[in-house]
Amino acid sequence: MKSIYEWGAVAAIVLTSTAGDVLLSRAMKQVGDVGQLRRRSGLLAVVGRVLRNPNFPLGILAMAVAFYSLLFGLSWGDVSLIVPASTSLTFVTNALAAKIFLHERVDQRRWVAALLVAGGVVLLAA
Repeated sequence: MKSIYEWGAVAAIVLTSTAGDVLLSRAMKQVGDVGQLRRRSGLLAVVGRVLRNPNFPLGILAMAVAFYSLLFGLSWGDVSLIVPASTSLTFVTNALAAKIFLHERVDQRRWVAALLVAGGVVLLAA
């Protein structure tokens, strides 16, 4: 039964962390070059533009849920399982989400790396 809680926490971490990464990336791409914006309009303009983007607070919320899922996972399972599994699977899902939702070019080398990481998780879980 403990294993269900551990892997449920890992799944929650992976899903919410990936969602947070995608939402924050989308928000920052919509904001544009913050260095150029800061030089043109000042730091407060950058902060205001970021905070007004609806993807930003949603991304922060998703990352907060991922963090608390990590805390629950660590209370239920071993750090030697929870952290590597959630981190490595997040790497895989981030590559997939970047391709699907952000239309980024994910090259063959990243896909091979993601498959190797997934294989490591399988070895870890065995």
